[in-house]
Amino acid sequence: MSMIIEGLYYSEEHEWVKVEGNMATIGITDYAQDALGDIVFVELPNIDDEFTQMDEIGVLESVKTVSNIYVPVSGRIVEVNEAAIEDPALINSSPFDEGWLVKMEMYEKSELDDLNSSEEYEEMLGEEE
Repeated sequence: MSMIIEGLYYSEEHEWVKVEGNMATIGITDYAQDALGDIVFVELPNIDDEFTQMDEIGVLESVKTVSNIYVPVSGRIVEVNEAAIEDPALINSSPFDEGWLVKMEMYEKSELDDLNSSEEYEEMLGEEE
């Protein structure tokens, strides 16, 4: 069973969003890192890049596959996790903590309504298994 953290928002593409004020921290879920296998390379956007909800913002490369990262909310990148770029295994070992990907200034908090709660995400995973 994949770990799901309560209080976060989840996209159908298996990204999570932690909201603090108008700041959003974004990463991939435990389910996603497990499905990808050992992540060996991560490509992330630049600080100040702007994106619209569900834009592709980067790439994760694992021993098995290459997967796009989609941004669950619109906004501007304010921080990129350099540690995860240098050591992509952090995304596997700690997807919700040390393995976060980007921090954004959100433009439209109402977009969070398009995402899943932890309960809804758990239901979605149940249907996929």
